[in-house]
This record gives sequence, C-alpha cells and structure tokens, in this order.
Amino acid sequence: MPIRLYVGNLPKEPIERQALQEMFADGGEIMSTKVIKDRKTGKCRGFAFVTVATDEMADAFIEKYNGQSFMDNPIKIEKALPRSKNTNKEETQGEKTASTSTPSPKSSGKKGGGKKRSRGQSSGGSSSGDGSFQPDPRWADELAKLKEMLAASSN
Repeated sequence: MPIRLYVGNLPKEPIERQALQEMFADGGEIMSTKVIKDRKTGKCRGFAFVTVATDEMADAFIEKYNGQSFMDNPIKIEKALPRSKNTNKEETQGEKTASTSTPSPKSSGKKGGGKKRSRGQSSGGSSSGDGSFQPDPRWADELAKLKEMLAASSN
C-alpha cells in the first residue's frame, strides 16, 4: 500500500518537482512528488508530499532524509496524516465546540463580531415570548456589576 510522506521546512521560493526528485533519487523508488505552491505567486508554501510504495520504504526514507539540507534548509520528513473527510458533521462540530473557548470581553480585539445581523434582530441579547430580556451570557457578569454600581450611586 502506498504511503504518503510530508516533507516540511522547504524554502518559500519557487521549487520544481524535479529538484526534489533529484534529491531523493538514491532513496529508492518514489511513486509521486507534489510541491504545494501558492496560487497567486507560484512560490512554494513550505511543504511537499512524496509517495513511496511500502511502509518499510517510508521508514527508511524518513531515517535517511529527515534533517538533510535542501536549498540551505534542513527538511523535516514524517508520515502524512490522512485527509479528513467531513462525512459526519455532528461529530466534527462537537469537536470544534469542545476545543474552542469563549473569549473574554477585554481580550477580544475584534469589533462587531463576524455575523451580520438581520433586520429584526437586536444587539446584546435575546428576548423570549413573555417579554423578558435576557442578556448575552458572555456579558452577564459585567452587566450585573454595572447594575450594582448604578444602584449604589443613585442611593
């Protein structure tokens, strides 16, 4: 079964596939080489993929070439992780939710958020059908402190 290898720490300048193939020529038979390039500039994005025939060849390839110098950069070679296909969206969304945290109000450098509001939507919270207003949970503690300060200053 073919094994894909990640080749990292390549220079950020134009690199041809043949240059990589020449470097790895004495390492055994390489099935394919793909240099990942920037679409606009055509320069290398700093990594490539090399495919070899077997797992044993992959291990020997890594042992032989990992840390070797290519265009004045020591390259990093390891087995490539398999591509993830988003077939199960619920599982993917659950992982994203678990790994992201809500930023604190003071650490957020972004103003206005990323969503555009639709016409009938108000900012700062949501209202339920009974007419009560519920503040955004990220700001609830700050709002409670402000209410206490206002009550104390009005007395």
